[in-house]
Amino acid sequence: MKTAIVGYPRIGENRELKFAIEKYWRNEITENELLKIAKELRKNQWLKQKEEKISFIPGNTFSFYDGILDTIILLNAIPKHYRDLGLNELNTYFAIARGYQGEKGDVKALSMRKWYNTNYHYMVPELDDYAEIKLNSDKIFNELEEAEKLGVNTHPSVIGPFTFYKLAKTTGNKDKKDYLDDIVNAYVELLRKCNKKNIEWIQIEEPQLVTDQTEEDINLFEEIYMEILKNKKDVKVLLQTYFGDVRDCYKTITELDFDGIGLDFAEGRQTQKLIAEKGFPKDKVLFAGVVNGKNIWKCDYKKVLNILNNLKEKVKNVVITTSCSLLHVPYTLRNEKKLSENILRHFSFAEEKLSELKELGELSQILWESSLEKAQENEFYIKNQEIITSERGMEDKEVRDKVEKLTDNDFVRKGTRKERQIIQREKLNIPLLATTTIGSFPQTKEVKLNRSKFRKGEINKKEYDKNVFSFIKECIELQEEIGLDVLVHGEYERNDMVEFFGENLAGYIFTEKAWVQSYGTRCVKPPIIFGDVKRTKPISVLYSEYAQKLTEKPVKGMLTGPVTILNWSFPREDISLSEMAFQIGLAIREEVLDLEKAGIKIIQIDEAALREKLPLRKEDWHKEYLDWGLKAFRLCHSGVKVDTQIHTHMCYSQFEDIIKDIDNMDADVITFEASRSKLTILDFLKENNFETEVGPGVYDIHSPRVPSVEEIVVALEIMIEKIGKEKLWVNPDCGLKTRGIVETVKSLENLVKATEIVKSRL
Repeated sequence: MKTAIVGYPRIGENRELKFAIEKYWRNEITENELLKIAKELRKNQWLKQKEEKISFIPGNTFSFYDGILDTIILLNAIPKHYRDLGLNELNTYFAIARGYQGEKGDVKALSMRKWYNTNYHYMVPELDDYAEIKLNSDKIFNELEEAEKLGVNTHPSVIGPFTFYKLAKTTGNKDKKDYLDDIVNAYVELLRKCNKKNIEWIQIEEPQLVTDQTEEDINLFEEIYMEILKNKKDVKVLLQTYFGDVRDCYKTITELDFDGIGLDFAEGRQTQKLIAEKGFPKDKVLFAGVVNGKNIWKCDYKKVLNILNNLKEKVKNVVITTSCSLLHVPYTLRNEKKLSENILRHFSFAEEKLSELKELGELSQILWESSLEKAQENEFYIKNQEIITSERGMEDKEVRDKVEKLTDNDFVRKGTRKERQIIQREKLNIPLLATTTIGSFPQTKEVKLNRSKFRKGEINKKEYDKNVFSFIKECIELQEEIGLDVLVHGEYERNDMVEFFGENLAGYIFTEKAWVQSYGTRCVKPPIIFGDVKRTKPISVLYSEYAQKLTEKPVKGMLTGPVTILNWSFPREDISLSEMAFQIGLAIREEVLDLEKAGIKIIQIDEAALREKLPLRKEDWHKEYLDWGLKAFRLCHSGVKVDTQIHTHMCYSQFEDIIKDIDNMDADVITFEASRSKLTILDFLKENNFETEVGPGVYDIHSPRVPSVEEIVVALEIMIEKIGKEKLWVNPDCGLKTRGIVETVKSLENLVKATEIVKSRL
């Protein structure tokens, strides 16, 4: 039985790509040195896949920043203001990703959005009036030849035209449809080139198909591919979908002239039903995504073989593959030295999933040629089931009982929001257009060194905290000097907004090297929920209490919300997401109440990832996610006094369609990203009579450029017009952890100056 994967992590086993790119940005290595490192990473990945006997190895899955950004380059859809910088190809690419501020000009980066229901971010394509869409396929074929020289046969993999078209936005006077013919022609040209080079397969990824599709969408998809597929000749086209099922368009895609269709059996709730009821064409190959590409638990061979056994009667040709790209899981278990073998045996990262595919290929061959029972007698199957059925422990009856006993009153806060806001403004002495930041301040070398020494045992907890207190003191003094109204303690005691809390909660376990790409060179190391979760001691109180004693101004207590902690962890698969969210919610509630007792009057509970795990089908939004997600957040703050102000924060995502749900979180203030998306959310806030006080980000922190006073003034005046001055807060769009001190200070000084100018005009 043949095997395949959709894609592979590109950051390297030890984040080699991240460090190389960042060195390049700092002018510490040359472009050639960066390209050499990238080539070595690709080589290692391809050879590993060949070693594990992967039959279909995708090419063009490597990226210096993002796959959609690579597609922008593929289609020559680079907005004019980036071209006008006159930079070379690689630096233009990075200017699109990060913005550019220098002698050649001053441009912002493209906006970012979450990639469907993941924590990965993609760059949103912008089609301006100067766009000349045409094929630029050098990267694709160069990498194919590179693999071929290593003795590895790969096939091109690209984001498809339908998904690109639906995700792109226009910035000029042209209608989006004006670009469609040129986009289609670029893919036609790509297939023609594949034919000339005698390439057997091309993988075209269309994840947009698993979202709600209208009749117009389906007709558009059909129109696009009727034109493309009539030009395919000898090259075989694999339509690859992931993150869900294709219930709206299954008939359409199976009737089109695709040679292979990749379907998700992990998140695709109706995938098996669609095939059972509607069949599958005998002349096409089914690429069955049965190995979960998004979670880190060992694959249950029993479930997979049952799926394949059901397919046996309906499908003639099957290839076993991953449910999506392995980009969303860590690289390998090989470097995890601190966790016991008893824990590690339950996990499977990207490299291990290759081995699982190899074993499943053998088991499936036995199933196909003989029977399910015969496959279940195999050694691979027996060993797998021993692990899957073994007890993991870490259950806590007390926590489960608390969740079971929650009532409606546990999710409701005292006082209406308007009543609370009046009391809070007066008691906390919060000025009009209050300035603040989101929470974290730059993680300097000194901060990282302090943490590193503590982890290595070179300093004890007392010395570690003494250094943290010193950083906090400097941070408070800096904010007062800049003139901010509501301060933060800088979060110097925490490495990551989720990992830090996970380390202080029972039920979590932690890896050493299990990094996953979030965007560009930003990698996160999600903790793993291994058992029932509870708080065993105060987590952040010590640091927030110390910071508040240093100033007369209010200092926010900074916490991560339960939905974000859950979404940015690898969750269990043996209990529901809602139960895990309520367990975490109870733990954060205890921390909130302890902060309040310690005199912290403003508490921010970040729900940066609320939107990200929203089901891709609207009919599932409330029943399967928002109903319990919003309750888990309200559980955290429902016990506080009316004069304690609750903030929350949300990052790069599309909030417009859940604005009313965000209001129903019953926070007092929300801050969120708005600068990269050009403040488009403001109209939705106005239309929906948004009650929560709001701080749309006035500048983008994911770029090194410093915003001018003038551009912040313009943004604030637009915000006041749309939101009103009484409900508006002024802040960057996200935490400042990844920025440098110099650019941070300049940016915040400009933010305060701009606010003063606007106040003087009111």
